[in-house]
Amino acid sequence: MLTVALYNTYDPKKLHEAHLRAIARAGPIAYAYGFHLALVGFPFEGRPVDVAEEIAGHTTIGEGGKYLLELAQRNRFHLLEFPKKGFPPQFGTPVATTRKPSEEKEITPLELAERALKGESFLLLIGLGRHGLPKEIFKMARYHMDITGKRVSLETCTAIGAIPARISTLMEALRWKDHGRKTWRG
Repeated sequence: MLTVALYNTYDPKKLHEAHLRAIARAGPIAYAYGFHLALVGFPFEGRPVDVAEEIAGHTTIGEGGKYLLELAQRNRFHLLEFPKKGFPPQFGTPVATTRKPSEEKEITPLELAERALKGESFLLLIGLGRHGLPKEIFKMARYHMDITGKRVSLETCTAIGAIPARISTLMEALRWKDHGRKTWRG
């Protein structure tokens, strides 16, 4: 299981327009690439399906929230509290996405894709806010990953799109390679 997790660093007590836009944008991306979507530390109450319906009522993105609703109906949309001692284990290994991975914790997108194909689950954490992920999350995460491989800083919504696209493309290329095909059409 691969999960894109939006980590709220804007305001944990009040819902802002930036929250809604980012979630609405992340829904179709997660759906298109077969990822789960998790929200960490957002001021929502209720079941994920109820939250998806609420967000869908406020957006035209993703065909009016259709893909976010699809994720919720398929149990692929999750609401998580801020972690106190760690993230729920069912989401797999936490990976902080960053342009500045620490050398001792770095995992490349290719390594992650190879391991995901072997059945490992990963929780890909994306900081939603001006300062990105908090320092304690970098400490808590087992791995750090730079999706660009070039230490390029990406705007949050660009990263939300780039991370699943790159991982799923690498996984597809690896599948083709494993099946002995000489050419890959992506």
